Amino acid sequence: MELVLALAIGVLTGSGVWLLLRPRTFQVIMGLTLLSYAVNLFIFSMGRLAIDKEPILVEGVALDLGSYDDPLPQALVLTAIVISFAMTALFLVILLASRGLSGTDHVDGES
Repeated sequence: MELVLALAIGVLTGSGVWLLLRPRTFQVIMGLTLLSYAVNLFIFSMGRLAIDKEPILVEGVALDLGSYDDPLPQALVLTAIVISFAMTALFLVILLASRGLSGTDHVDGES
């Protein structure tokens, strides 16, 4: 499971960096999106990969940290997902405005 997660983070990061280096603005936006997904997976994996553990306190389950899942990475990733949606919407508006003003979608303004 950890190997698959590490490979997914690596592929997302590599693809995101490759797209960031492309000359067109839509590819740059997609690269930023893939990088944010990779960072979210990394943060989520830092909370340990646990199966069948309770996220909150439940009666009948021992009150030690080994019986519960860490909610902090989940809360951080949820916040990061909301912020990344807002940033993607802002970048798309800037992309459309830039294309309308310059007539091209190249990052440096040249076609």
